[in-house]
Amino acid sequence: METIRKLAILADAAKYDASCASSGSGKRDSRASGGIGSTEGMGICHSYTPDGRCVSLLKILLTNFCVYDCAYCVNRVSSNVPRARFSVDEVVTLTLDFYKRNYIEGLFLSSGIIRTADYTMEQMVEVARRLREEHRFAGYIHLKTIPEASPELLASAGRHADRLSINVELPTEAGLNALAPEKTIHSIRGAMGELRWRIEEAREARRAPPPVAPTASRSGRARAPRFAPAGQSTQMIVGADGASDQQILVSADSLYGTYRMRRVYYSAFSPIPDASRHLPLQPPPLQREHRLYQADWLLRFYGYGVDEITGNTQDGMLDLDIDPKLAWAIRHPERFPVDLNRASKEMLLRVPGLGVRNVKRVLMARRHGRLRVADLARLKAPMSKLLPFVVLADHHPRKALDDPAALRAQLAPPPRQGSLFDAPSAH
Repeated sequence: METIRKLAILADAAKYDASCASSGSGKRDSRASGGIGSTEGMGICHSYTPDGRCVSLLKILLTNFCVYDCAYCVNRVSSNVPRARFSVDEVVTLTLDFYKRNYIEGLFLSSGIIRTADYTMEQMVEVARRLREEHRFAGYIHLKTIPEASPELLASAGRHADRLSINVELPTEAGLNALAPEKTIHSIRGAMGELRWRIEEAREARRAPPPVAPTASRSGRARAPRFAPAGQSTQMIVGADGASDQQILVSADSLYGTYRMRRVYYSAFSPIPDASRHLPLQPPPLQREHRLYQADWLLRFYGYGVDEITGNTQDGMLDLDIDPKLAWAIRHPERFPVDLNRASKEMLLRVPGLGVRNVKRVLMARRHGRLRVADLARLKAPMSKLLPFVVLADHHPRKALDDPAALRAQLAPPPRQGSLFDAPSAH
């Protein structure tokens, strides 16, 4: 099969994996690094770093053959789809060719399971090893690791990759047992724990003063090797089973706390050909996926707990019409209005319309005088969303909070056609 045909099949098969962010990794010192551009094409996905820089990754599967029969996966062994497989040499060549042409800055490599987990993981690690050691490739590498693979292979993967990820697949053990019985929560969590231990051990070793051999010069000091410096991430499928948003967020919160995940990604279930009768016929609303990302942000950066976000919602589901931060504020009118000139940072973070950056600006600005509406407008915050919940030197919302239902109707955006990413932010 021609390489271009393989690329079309295996890039399309990789599109269901959302966990291909490239944030959190520093540049590597190598002659291979340099000015890199961004373009469109088969197998190229765009991700964003924390500073807003757009980076392009070659996102492919090593193969879409798989010995597992997970009901929700289009590449399952019983699926009737075109199959293809890259050799290690082909993936290395593709990556280098795309990199040299400034199409990409890195590689996101996943795979179906061929023969055994160890055999498949060995092939993926060999791709990363050749890129790093034989071709001095300095770009970003993200490897999708396989939970059942041996600890030695996981260790080797982390020495060559910037980020590793293991998909938790579904938010509950019951869902995993029903739709992917060949996978176990024990093996998935065990591999995550292995990666966490190795990542933290490597970080501690690199913080320690480098050892100096008796005859070594100062320039000959050797630092401890890096291990997955961008950490680990995971992905959950939303809407394939009956898990509520509350169950999904409880699982995500546990993953952040127990395994120090850099990101949990949420992927709305997409109906597949010849689907199992256990799967829903329709996909969940894409807005549900977006609300979960907003709620995830509240957990990680705004000090909310899962019970606060979903505790009073119907059936543990997030409101699709308004973002979860605004929904919490409307459910708790007794906590508002907040005096922006006096409130603590923790309470400012709970004001709808104020993000982390603007809270820092508010705290700095009020050292120099009492804030007024004009000062707030200069922050470019959504004023219509913000003013009903705050007190300023020249503003009080009066009775705006007396009727939460009316306030919700006023602030809920009207239905519109557009992309998922046009939805309002969680601020």
